[in-house]
Amino acid sequence: MARKKKDEQQQEHEELPQQPVLNIGMVGHVDHGKTTLLERLSGKWTDTHSEELKRGITIRLGYADATFRKCIKCEGAKAYTTKESCAICKSAAAPLRKASFVDAPGHESLMATMIAGATIMDGALLLVAANEECPQPQTREHVMALQIIGVKNVIVVQNKIDLVSEEQALENYRQIRDFLKGTSYENAPVVPISAQHRVGLNLLMQVIDENIPTPARDSNKEPLMLVARSFDINKPGITPDKLVGGVLGGSLKQGILKVDDTVEIRPGRVVIEKNQQVWKPLATKITSLNSGGENLEQVSPGGSIGVLTSLDPSIVKSDQLTGSVVGLPGKLPKVWNELVLDVHLLQRVVGTKDELTVEPIKMAEALMLNVNSAATVGIVIELRKNKIKCRLKLPVCADAGQRVTISRRIGNRFRLIGYGEIVEK
Repeated sequence: MARKKKDEQQQEHEELPQQPVLNIGMVGHVDHGKTTLLERLSGKWTDTHSEELKRGITIRLGYADATFRKCIKCEGAKAYTTKESCAICKSAAAPLRKASFVDAPGHESLMATMIAGATIMDGALLLVAANEECPQPQTREHVMALQIIGVKNVIVVQNKIDLVSEEQALENYRQIRDFLKGTSYENAPVVPISAQHRVGLNLLMQVIDENIPTPARDSNKEPLMLVARSFDINKPGITPDKLVGGVLGGSLKQGILKVDDTVEIRPGRVVIEKNQQVWKPLATKITSLNSGGENLEQVSPGGSIGVLTSLDPSIVKSDQLTGSVVGLPGKLPKVWNELVLDVHLLQRVVGTKDELTVEPIKMAEALMLNVNSAATVGIVIELRKNKIKCRLKLPVCADAGQRVTISRRIGNRFRLIGYGEIVEK
């Protein structure tokens, strides 16, 4: 009988795709518990950058995968788990979906990284600490960024309920509801938890299962991967015969990538020609693909992926290719050195404690622009009615019509002031 149960469980495991089927973002103000919650769900601590460990904040995008399961006997929220067996009745827990989590930084100086991460999210968990007044500056900024980029499925996670009384938790809940009123997430579910003490996690998993559907993917289109991380995995002192190429991490928006495919990376890397800086696309071969902790022969849209290439590791290290787009040679969107944007400004600056009115964009102003997973600075060189033309410090690869978030330097930080759509010149 025990052998039969084991065989049934193994069969259920085999039916679940190895690759995660969706990306879920972790967003919210700094130190509201995003990384801790992700560790509780996935078993992985995503703050591995040396400065992250020292400062206790997320600096770069972190990734981890988790498989949601449901006990075959228990009912309601208590049936949900990430373990292979139920903690309550010890019965087998059938796998439901595998998800990739994107841990985005909440610190105000790292908003460009968060916005870049939001472009690959199918849904998001907005963390709000119950022991702090809501909204905090970056809570407000993250919600606005999610709306602009078009993330529809958001769940509010009211964390740290172990640090407050019931009355304080209810007051914080009312603040959350008041804050969300009038936004796209006015009716978003609010789930109280304590990530530190693992309280409420099964209820959160049930709400995720019911409110963040697996999006329809189109595998028949030309492959298009957004690069959110790039790095060298070779250890110091490695011998040349064991050296492996650079790794690209991110999400496949459409199409299929396979091992041994030759791919193009745009904008590529900068080279000097005739004393001028010129950006040249890179061509490379895919030597290995990884998703969901598994090596795969091909990857489809859904979940974060790692692409091992034949590129010189020095080209990709330290996120040098972050913001790039990967696809088949000659099939990628246009590379822009200048952008004309149809601009939509917000009424108020997002992310500041004081309510500041957004002033019109000025000539020669330096703006932070985010498109796909890329962040660049654009210098305004032309003003038209509801349109601006910017010369970019770093070129971007994107289609006409794509949405670009616009941030302005206020004090010593870039603050979100609106968005624009790329128009042909």
